[in-house]
Amino acid sequence: MNNLAISIKNLCKVYRIDPATGNTASQTLQEDLMGLVKRPLRRLASSVKQEVWALKDISFDVRAGEVVGLIGRNGAGKSTLLKVLSRITEPTSGYADIFGRVGSLLEVGTGFHTELTGRENIYLSGAILGMRKIEIDRKFDLIVDFSGVGKYIETPVKRYSSGMAVRLAFAVAAHLDPEILLVDEVLAVGDAAFQKKCLGKMGEVAEGGRTVVFVSHNMAAITSLCKRGVWLEEGCVQADGPVRQVVQDYLVMAGELDETKTNLASRTDRGGDGRLRFTEFQVRNRDGAPLSSAVSGEPVDLVLSYQAQGDIFGTTSIHFWICDAFGKCLISLSSLFTGEDLVNLPARGQIALHVPRFPLREGRYFVDLGADIDGVKADRVLKAIQLDVTTGAYYPVQQPAHPKDGDFLIEHSWRLLE
Repeated sequence: MNNLAISIKNLCKVYRIDPATGNTASQTLQEDLMGLVKRPLRRLASSVKQEVWALKDISFDVRAGEVVGLIGRNGAGKSTLLKVLSRITEPTSGYADIFGRVGSLLEVGTGFHTELTGRENIYLSGAILGMRKIEIDRKFDLIVDFSGVGKYIETPVKRYSSGMAVRLAFAVAAHLDPEILLVDEVLAVGDAAFQKKCLGKMGEVAEGGRTVVFVSHNMAAITSLCKRGVWLEEGCVQADGPVRQVVQDYLVMAGELDETKTNLASRTDRGGDGRLRFTEFQVRNRDGAPLSSAVSGEPVDLVLSYQAQGDIFGTTSIHFWICDAFGKCLISLSSLFTGEDLVNLPARGQIALHVPRFPLREGRYFVDLGADIDGVKADRVLKAIQLDVTTGAYYPVQQPAHPKDGDFLIEHSWRLLE
């Protein structure tokens, strides 16, 4: 337990909604009075309130010093979970134990009073976060400098733009040294420079050994900051593991990445003049047998079938761009690089790209395809292929699989110089 920052066991949160009004509770005296009049009619319409499960039997632990990215669609339960952890909302059942002082930034200007000045709100927000005045005094100048609103620090917050408010709110939460920092979509507001500044600060917090739970729809920010990902789907934990794998699985399931099809002929989202079109893709081993995935360290043929408008009298060049899930190109492979001209191709056929020892570690990758005829673009298909890679015996002693080992496997040797 000494190494735990957060322990969540069988956590559930249920909201009960009146189907006649769509509300969870009356908000004003007028609504209460109207409710007395309408209640008999509501009973006729429905006597049972609808239950909405925001969280369903969630269990996981967060170790001290871990940086966890919490991802999922809108309504998946991410913000509800942070509110439970922040003690803003009580769970319906189960529990969440927190071992350490918590700092929360759950929405723009949390704890701010719009009639108070920026200076006054720093002290107010700090007090809400459980900090003593002497601590706020010591960090005040750092907070103002980070926020970039020093010129307006004596101005009421109601005159701030949303960007100024979030900068000041984040600066307070980030500088008050909580042992556990809960951040919900803080990067949704603010310019690119501020977003970069936020990521840098949260990186400093993480490197300082503090625990961070970070909610965002910005997958690039999640993967750059976090080592572990937890994916919530309809209030349940869908996946929990290394952040890159969890994010890739989430993007594919959410439809943000097209699942790769071996039948490329049906793809309409392609470029080029159409003189040649890729129609099918297959992975094969050294004997020509089809494979479901490439294997690290093993020879592989990536075979493309194509169809042209007629026999091609000219030089054709073929291009593979192997990318990660976020579209970053990892490897470029092209017939132009090897000087192997493909001249006078028949109207239909197959072209194989041979890789003697596949150099990527286990994971899921995506391939963009291109074909040029006499230097003119004939076909371009982005994310044409989903290329899965499984672990193989690339190295004679060990098979690196941990993300810290990087994406690439490279032949190398060691010797002592005399």
